[in-house]
Amino acid sequence: MRVKTIHVPLGDRAYDIAIGPGLLAQAGAHLAPFLRRKRVFVVTEDRVAALHLKALTAGLDADGVQSAVLSLPPGESTKSWAQLQVVVEWLLEQRAERGDIVVAFGGGVIGDLVGFAAAILRRGVGFVQIPTSLLAQVDSSVGGKTGINSPQGKNLIGAFHQPRLVLADIDVLATLPGRDFLAGYGEVVKYGLLGDAAFFDWLEANGPALAAGDVAARIEAVAKACQMKADIVVADEHEHGERALLNLGHTFGHALEAATGYSARLLHGEAVAIGCALAFELSQRLGHCSQEAPSRLRAHLQAMGMKRDLADIAGDLPDADGLIALMGQDKKVVDGRIAFILARGIGAAFVARDVETRAVRALLAAALKQRA
Repeated sequence: MRVKTIHVPLGDRAYDIAIGPGLLAQAGAHLAPFLRRKRVFVVTEDRVAALHLKALTAGLDADGVQSAVLSLPPGESTKSWAQLQVVVEWLLEQRAERGDIVVAFGGGVIGDLVGFAAAILRRGVGFVQIPTSLLAQVDSSVGGKTGINSPQGKNLIGAFHQPRLVLADIDVLATLPGRDFLAGYGEVVKYGLLGDAAFFDWLEANGPALAAGDVAARIEAVAKACQMKADIVVADEHEHGERALLNLGHTFGHALEAATGYSARLLHGEAVAIGCALAFELSQRLGHCSQEAPSRLRAHLQAMGMKRDLADIAGDLPDADGLIALMGQDKKVVDGRIAFILARGIGAAFVARDVETRAVRALLAAALKQRA
């Protein structure tokens, strides 16, 4: 099956995203053009290492590329100051130089953390993303956003640092637990919702086959999402305008993640899916779209077996004002006002900075009441 390549044209920071099966076995050949010396520094996490590290190192060895490996604990809590220090100090101990390549081999947590470490090590070293989750393949590995979490909120400390290359091996998705795959699908759906109604139509028709393991459908979905994100990033690399649309569902989602302690109670993609449903519901309440749009979105999430409402989150949640307070730490807050990504319909998102807090409070109060 042919590998698809998406080019991200950012001048001297341009790079390719390769999407297809068998890319771990070809890793050495893909990375060789970027190496001043045939050695790379791989940072991964324990679950990914147990499943795929041998395949990656074999793929590097096949082209004579040596690898030093650091494996970290899995989970969102790894995106922390403490683990950032572990990565940076390890790279220094390994004598990683400015001309070397650091490989982020894992899901979004590893990609964000390792990309940030690469951004600050010796004032910037090159890195390659080899994302192993659907969420990372379609979203976090592309676009150069790197960072860690703070107790004050998610992704509040970081830098823009573009990778040199992204290798999205579709084969590794076969080992993802079903819940993790569907969480990543939350980000896939987001792309149809924010700017391509035809892609959302395609997902309604092909989502079940994609979830069941159809490789061609998975390649198509990942390639489409990456192309959409690449186009937006090229137009607005540092999120001064259009790139904010990529945060559809995230203002609500990040608050829900903070409310659940960045724990397994709610995965990032699950929070995004619920956040998208809330954003569409808010859009309908404010008169921006018809009731059909949020109903259609929730129906698709339900058909895929995904979380779609606050009622689907186990355990306690703050009240509406508590959730609004958590939204106040969102990166998109300007002059104390929370920006929301709303929609005029499927595929027609826009940035709104004039949403009344009372409307958000009423929406959240109603959603919380359904949990009772």
